[in-house]
Amino acid sequence: MRLANRVALVTGASRGIGRAIAIACAREGADVAVIGRDRRALEETARLVAETGRRTVPIVQDVSDVAGTRRVVERVASDLGRLDLLVNNAGLYQVRPILEIDEDDWDLLMATNLRGAFFCAQAAARVMTRQGFGTIVNVASDATWTGGMNPCAHYCASKAGMASFTRSFAKELARFGIRVNAVAPGMIATDMGEDAAKVMADLQIPLGRLGTPEDVADVVVFLASDAARYMTGTILNLTAGLVLDR
Repeated sequence: MRLANRVALVTGASRGIGRAIAIACAREGADVAVIGRDRRALEETARLVAETGRRTVPIVQDVSDVAGTRRVVERVASDLGRLDLLVNNAGLYQVRPILEIDEDDWDLLMATNLRGAFFCAQAAARVMTRQGFGTIVNVASDATWTGGMNPCAHYCASKAGMASFTRSFAKELARFGIRVNAVAPGMIATDMGEDAAKVMADLQIPLGRLGTPEDVADVVVFLASDAARYMTGTILNLTAGLVLDR
């Protein structure tokens, strides 16, 4: 198993991509702490992780609460003995034309998608530097390069910021034995991507289908595993060929 005896923390794990990532990590041998805002959905994710035979800790937490998230990261490291992998998946999506985006819209998305992800990664990195080992995988978006399939400039900006800090973290943390990479999914069939999927009906995806949460989870596991041991600062395009030039 590619993540045998490691400890992973997955944010935004209540459903969709985050749930698939948590289950995939567990199937590959990791104990998995899961963070989300929906208690009932999060407990279902924890149940599915436990069915693999691995330990799991479900924690209700909004990553936009930076102080609370820092405490959660330290708690996971304490309860499970270490922290080998952070998957920064928590995110919000909002369709809004540029001329209609207001300060509240902007702050809402930045608080979770960029600020929350940054400081969650920072907290994990503090634990990992003490260990001399760790991996961070950020879930960005093809909107980093495309400008979005729907009007969502603030979402695109938040994901571009995540892609940028992925490279910064990779450069600064390499000397501590910490790798930092990102995956940038395109059109994935999730609750959050449902409206965007309707827009896709008129577009031609070269591989002929929308992605699944499991498609993303498999790439995250690869980036977290020793198979990617010589990769850091990489942002993997996961768009089935829809986005080729970046």
